[in-house]
Amino acid sequence: MAKGILLVGFDFANAHADEFHDWYDLEHVPERQRVPGFGLCERWISVANPQQAVASYDLENPAVLDSQAYRAIAFENLSVWSKRVTAMCTRLIRFDGEQTLPGDADSPSGAGGLLVNAMNVAREHDAEFNEWYDHEHIPALAAVPGVLSARRFIDTKGTHRYLALYHLTSPEVTMGQAWKEAASTQWTERLRPHFRDHLRILTRRYKRGA
Repeated sequence: MAKGILLVGFDFANAHADEFHDWYDLEHVPERQRVPGFGLCERWISVANPQQAVASYDLENPAVLDSQAYRAIAFENLSVWSKRVTAMCTRLIRFDGEQTLPGDADSPSGAGGLLVNAMNVAREHDAEFNEWYDHEHIPALAAVPGVLSARRFIDTKGTHRYLALYHLTSPEVTMGQAWKEAASTQWTERLRPHFRDHLRILTRRYKRGA
């Protein structure tokens, strides 16, 4: 079975920042790290808006989220603290899906930045969209110096069907000329008008107390 991902983004502007981070660091992430099938669990903060946070969780496979161990701490079994904090936040995205590219690669550890690109695409352009992503866009961006990994995922039941994650040595990689040239081809520009619900969040690794 293919690898999986759970990615959650929050705007916590209406929450107490100290409590938000304490909840994530002291309860929420540790709970998930103890669930069999969870791999690397990391937190990220938006470069453009420091009140937006992303958490990424590598999964052995998507079925981990259907396991008894995960359900015991999620959904209707969320803790009182989880319900209190999340009620004060605006959820930007929850994506849980299957990795489609490349193979069974995991997230690299120690990345300094993460670029989140989630979107839908006009149905009539779906086949070309996937052809472009798999055979031009991902390979080109993966080759940019400072890109540690470039992966794609699909979620058939969420708000966004497609997700691409780029682990970076730092967020500044996406601001360089090499990235810009790889990201702006004729094929890319032809497909852009057919993107729907596009969510792009450029983040820096979260550091407690920073």
